[in-house]
Amino acid sequence: MAAPLRLAMWSGPRNVSTALMRAWGNREDTVVVDEPFYGHYLATTGANHPGRDEVIAQQECDWRKVVEQLHAPLPPEVRVYYQKHMSHHLLPNMGRDWLQGLTHAFLIRDPRDMLLSLDQKLDEFAMPDTGLPQQVEIFDAVRRQTGRVPAVVDSKDLLADPERMLRALCGRLDVSFTPRMLTWPAGRRTTDGVWARHWYDQVEMSTGFVPYRPKTGELPAHLEALERECRPYYEQLSAHRLMP
Repeated sequence: MAAPLRLAMWSGPRNVSTALMRAWGNREDTVVVDEPFYGHYLATTGANHPGRDEVIAQQECDWRKVVEQLHAPLPPEVRVYYQKHMSHHLLPNMGRDWLQGLTHAFLIRDPRDMLLSLDQKLDEFAMPDTGLPQQVEIFDAVRRQTGRVPAVVDSKDLLADPERMLRALCGRLDVSFTPRMLTWPAGRRTTDGVWARHWYDQVEMSTGFVPYRPKTGELPAHLEALERECRPYYEQLSAHRLMP
């Protein structure tokens, strides 16, 4: 029997990452883990995120122990171990050797839409909080190590045609597509992080991917420079995205 696929899906914040985790989590052959490095990130950076103290208290904050869990043996019936990662959680103090042994893919979103959404959740943030520099770092490292271009999915493409994009992603990852990835029961999951009540209100009400709608409104003046800074990183990844 082939070894299970340990899929590290690297996303920035507000990139439809939880909905994509729902899709994979609804497969019968898959187990998921939700942002396993969040506790370490909060404890190390001091970032003032909603529910910060609760996350630190309930989640493993030693990144080395988290890495052990990501590489631990899996039950024989598990074909896919889906790891939802926020790329900005990969801090400089964390080693990089552990990235080997995982299959890496990337979920991106147009910076304007991402920043407008993130601005509704956090009082302040800067370039490292977008996760884009870290995504490019990981992407380049994986490409050098494997000699292959990792899979990149744009959330706009995913929402515009979920089945076509998920079929394309599964094909790239050499796993079978199942229609179970297109719909799921509403509600919270035991696999959701303790931070779900602060961030997952919309996805908890969902039963599938919501059709794409562009964000309306002007980008606040204080985010215009950040959007320009984000754009080259996004475009570098977008050039390799799976086409719908």
